[in-house]
This record gives sequence, structure tokens and C-alpha cells, in this order.
Amino acid sequence: MVKPSPNPPETERIPSNADIRATPRTISTLFIVDPGATTETLVVYLVETLASVDVMVHYLVDHLEGSSRNVLPGISNSVMLAEITANRVLDQIEPAA
Repeated sequence: MVKPSPNPPETERIPSNADIRATPRTISTLFIVDPGATTETLVVYLVETLASVDVMVHYLVDHLEGSSRNVLPGISNSVMLAEITANRVLDQIEPAA
């Protein structure tokens, strides 16, 4: 007897949230933060990174159109609020003596 069609391809099962949460995690050492870095150093890096992301978002605004472009001001606003918050934390850090 001849089958009218070949076997369908086997599809990969998408893991559920429970499967993902139950999977043991290992710490990646590909990108690590220096354990000796001060809080001030980390917050300064955070502020600079957020400023860079904001510049990239503003660059993209000039190169996109439609709904994709309309999302970017919201992203920029979120980045700006995070940057303001990080600057506030930086202001409250007492410099090491």
C-alpha cells in the first residue's frame, strides 16, 4: 500500500514556562562584571550605557517609518527615565575616602 503523502516533519516542542523555570541554570562566565568594581563605577557605566542606547534610538528614528518608528519615542522615554534614576543613585553614593 502506498501512502498518499510523506511523513510530516517532526516538530520541536516549545517548552512551557514551567519547563523553563524547572531547568537548572548555570552561570555564564562569558561576560562577567569585575567583583572588585565599586558601586560608583558600576552606576557610571550604567549611565553611559543608557546614554549610548538613547543616541542609537534617536538615530533609528531618522531611518524608520510607520509603526516601527512610533515605538522608538517610548523606548527613548524609558531609557531616559532609567538614566535619570541611575544619576539619582549616583548622586547619593558617597565617594570612597
